[in-house]
Amino acid sequence: MNNRISGFKVVGNIHSRRWNGITADLTEVECAPSAGGYYIAADPRLFILLEAEGEGRPLLKMTADGAATPQDTGQRPISFVPAGMDLWVDVIGVRTMRHLDLHFDTQVILRRLGEDLDPKKLDDPHLLFNDPGIVALGELIAAECANPQPLHDLYGDGLAMALIIDAMKLGRSAPRRRNALAAWQLRRALDFIEANCLRGIRLEELAALTGLSQSHFSRAFKASTGAAPHQWQMKMRIRRAQQMLLSEGNALSDIAAETGFSDQAHFTRIFRQVTGLPPAHWRKAQK
Repeated sequence: MNNRISGFKVVGNIHSRRWNGITADLTEVECAPSAGGYYIAADPRLFILLEAEGEGRPLLKMTADGAATPQDTGQRPISFVPAGMDLWVDVIGVRTMRHLDLHFDTQVILRRLGEDLDPKKLDDPHLLFNDPGIVALGELIAAECANPQPLHDLYGDGLAMALIIDAMKLGRSAPRRRNALAAWQLRRALDFIEANCLRGIRLEELAALTGLSQSHFSRAFKASTGAAPHQWQMKMRIRRAQQMLLSEGNALSDIAAETGFSDQAHFTRIFRQVTGLPPAHWRKAQK
């Protein structure tokens, strides 16, 4: 994590534990009358303010000169901060603080939670909120970090994964067909195809969007939609063509060119495969 901070003195040592894709740091600091700094993390992190002594409260800001929101242990102890997001904090009138930082290795967490976690959730900040369940798990993780004789790694790992599942609000996935895409993967793929259907879409682009290999994605897409990715793209092109056919001023050759087909014959063949009618007959049937 890159940071520029001043006015803090660590009490004792930072107590750290590492599990599979998760690093937990328990830190207690003494604060100068005016302390603060700037933080930016390379990985997503969850910050929990466990204790703060003094008359003041830490003030969290999105920019150095931005509006400040107080953080406290009662109403706003938790912040989920995506990777690369910068935060400023001013600490005035606080004598000591104890806090827990959980840093997540994105690739490991996505691999462990599989298709149940939409990667977009790791990019959405959620600042200054309270959740008793998360705080309780945080206290247990903090105790394990401070324990000079920590329990089995599965204990701390289980607590940390439970906290991530709670923070990301992951429920049990709805049953889906064997080998089909998860709902978020299918939505992301379909949206991308619809937005880019007039150009040549590479299979590797779609696979990368869903975090799958090309062969796995191709099989799962067909299991989800009943069509191969290329066939679905052709359906999207035909849908665009149908919109253009409703205007009498559009010649078939122009529609073919504008919807990405090599020529009018190719366009007519695919249109008939998808709709059951040649373009001219389909247009006439709409009147």
